[in-house]
Amino acid sequence: MAERADLLPGLVVASYGRHFLVETPDGKRLTCHPRGKKSKAVVGDQVLWQGTHDEGTIEKVLERRNLFYRRDEVRTKSFAANLDQVLILVAADPEFSESQLARALIATEAEQIKPLVALNKSDLVEPFAKAWARLLPYRSMGYGVLPLSLRLSSPTDSAQLLGHLQGKTTLVLGPSGAGKSTLINLLVPGALVVTGEISQALNSGKHTTTSTTLYWVDAGRTTALIDSPGFQEFGLNHIEPTRLAGCMPDLKPHIGHCKFYNCTHLHEPGCAVIAAIESPDSPHPVGKRRYQIYGELFAELSQPQRY
Repeated sequence: MAERADLLPGLVVASYGRHFLVETPDGKRLTCHPRGKKSKAVVGDQVLWQGTHDEGTIEKVLERRNLFYRRDEVRTKSFAANLDQVLILVAADPEFSESQLARALIATEAEQIKPLVALNKSDLVEPFAKAWARLLPYRSMGYGVLPLSLRLSSPTDSAQLLGHLQGKTTLVLGPSGAGKSTLINLLVPGALVVTGEISQALNSGKHTTTSTTLYWVDAGRTTALIDSPGFQEFGLNHIEPTRLAGCMPDLKPHIGHCKFYNCTHLHEPGCAVIAAIESPDSPHPVGKRRYQIYGELFAELSQPQRY
């Protein structure tokens, strides 16, 4: 079915409630509203829109490569669409939550989006050494883990990080105090100005943690960072409990090697996952803390859904 000739292409670069900022191929931006009551567009979406005076109406959201989101018992929060990777920023101080980190990584695995973990505050020697050791199992699983010192604005750190971001659309997630705003302002010097302009365009007043924004890192608009809130409570209710082990790279190699085909990896005899816990003989050992996180999440995801 051919698209209507009066519809124009655009990219959603910011969202605030039911207000969206859409960027045209030539770089112009305008406020758009969704057609109908339900707002289905998210930042990163390619859309078709129709102009109405100095604003526009989003008529269609084009097919997505992926959608990164979380779901708790109450609601679903979509972060962004059409991502190349998710950068999860944690810090040596304050101490990061391994459960939060694991949840974000499981969500990336479920959507088959590449994750990258960055550990900030490498200038704090002892806390950093402790935090780096906590990330050893994740490095062993094959996750990329970068050391950073955003406070010192190290040129080496910036160049290494930019190398991972070049030519990609990256969602940046991180808990309060990890340095997410510092990172974005370092890589996008005009980010605060852009944020102010977007807030004014969307009538949202001051920039708040409820908005999601895409920033271009380069003039050619090939490298993008998307800043979104929502790391603190990362619900995974959209993932079936039986899918959980397959989204954890340390548990995944053992699936299919258990005595029972429908093994939950919690208590069954002959379970390959349980046998690999803290096992020096296993090529894919499972740490006690990681297995504890698996058990907690399995129990959480097995609760009756209320929506």
